[in-house]
Amino acid sequence: MATWGGAGILLVTGGLFGVARLNELPGELDGFAACLTEQGATFYGAFWCPNCTDQKKMFGRSADLLPYLECSTSDGKGQLPVCAEKAVTGYPTWEFTDGTRLNGTQPLRTLADKTNCALPE
Repeated sequence: MATWGGAGILLVTGGLFGVARLNELPGELDGFAACLTEQGATFYGAFWCPNCTDQKKMFGRSADLLPYLECSTSDGKGQLPVCAEKAVTGYPTWEFTDGTRLNGTQPLRTLADKTNCALPE
């Protein structure tokens, strides 16, 4: 009787390694996300917020580079002081260096226009 345990482990390990390597590749919007940070934009959000999740999904693998600030307490029932002090009342909220804010999920073009950050062609 043949056993495939070792081959299965090799395939699973190889597949996981392939996924890990894919996650190490630069995201298409890495430069854009980094520029938002450099331009002083802040993305206020909450882990439980579906619109915040949608906003992050627009950035794909580049979402980790966003100037994101978590506003929710870990139990999802309160707001962290840093966001309360900034009077953030909804999520997502984008704040810019000129003091203006945009509420809700924003198109990438709007963020580019607001920050003068270039979107990749």
